[in-house]
Amino acid sequence: MKTRPIASAFILTALTATAATAAEPPATPVPKSAGIKDIKAYCLDFNWAATDRKRKPFATPGTWAGADPAQHVAWYKAMGANVIQTFCVSTNGYAWYQNGLVPEQPELKHDFLPEVVKLGHQEGMLVFGYFCIAANPKWGTDHPDLSYGTSTTYHIPYTDEYLAYLSASIGDAVKKTGIDGFMIDWLWMPERNSTAGKWLECEKKLYQQLMGEPFPGEDKLVRGMPQYRAYGRKALDRCWKAIRKAAKDANPQCILWLTSNQINHPMVVNSDMYKETDWLMNEAGDRKSIDAVKAMIGPHTRLITCLASWNGQDATKVVPEALQAGLGLYGFTVPRNDGGLVPLEGILSRPVSELKDDDRNIAVLARAYHGASIDSVRDAKGEFVEPGK
Repeated sequence: MKTRPIASAFILTALTATAATAAEPPATPVPKSAGIKDIKAYCLDFNWAATDRKRKPFATPGTWAGADPAQHVAWYKAMGANVIQTFCVSTNGYAWYQNGLVPEQPELKHDFLPEVVKLGHQEGMLVFGYFCIAANPKWGTDHPDLSYGTSTTYHIPYTDEYLAYLSASIGDAVKKTGIDGFMIDWLWMPERNSTAGKWLECEKKLYQQLMGEPFPGEDKLVRGMPQYRAYGRKALDRCWKAIRKAAKDANPQCILWLTSNQINHPMVVNSDMYKETDWLMNEAGDRKSIDAVKAMIGPHTRLITCLASWNGQDATKVVPEALQAGLGLYGFTVPRNDGGLVPLEGILSRPVSELKDDDRNIAVLARAYHGASIDSVRDAKGEFVEPGK
């Protein structure tokens, strides 16, 4: 296997991390607000290229590299959020903090994540990072024999080498940035070449390693078959355990936020992931899927629902139902300017009935986060007032 020096450093760090990280405190203590009653979260999503939202390519390295931490924290405060979800490493494979194990976004102007943590904590907010587990074009480019290309979908099998890299990068981010926790996205199986149907040699070896039997051939491992699911469950569980260990070794108070749009898939239901995660989110946003997994979570696990234009949920119904059920709330959207922001002036000052898609979701969430009625609008002073007042 041909690797760059940085990859070797990742693996060496991960293999020697247990003793080193357990003795080191987190960069900053978890604030007292970690026990927040209501989760009111949002994300200005650096993952996707805003210029071509229909095809949704990953944002190229350096997109929004000039994002100002103070402006971003002010934006979340204006939303009324008490949880900022931003990024440790986004899907392009580059980090949002400086001098870490993962190379930073090219031309990164600020030490973005640590500064957001510092400013967010001053406002009483929790600050979460983000790791995309099954996709990372940088990893795929650097390790072509350990990845099914660099597509904008799941392309990484969970080999020993990759889990070492992932564990090292998680431990580094948790210790250096002071985040309260991080979102774990795309913890799923790779999408193999649909034309050839071939498995990488590294994943054939992983199958034998996890299942204790020779690889049976591609035709015996078709998606949906019991044997495929058994292998997938073992691979996902092993990856989850590596993530959890890396985070909790770096900071035992680190909050793990697991998200999925296949929350009740047979491969993951009743898994250790659901019992051990701190926060669990249904990205598809429907209540039925959340209700289906309530009996599978741990006693401390908090459930969250999601609003995004792609999942087709009606914010005016989802938000009040979630509040009544004691569910956390979360939304995300692609930034719309060079600063990585979405201007709020034309959204919060207009009636919800005039808005659609992500604007509508932002408007409804902001009102709920501020404890205002859905019919209110924000005035020139930045306060929500009822129509006619």
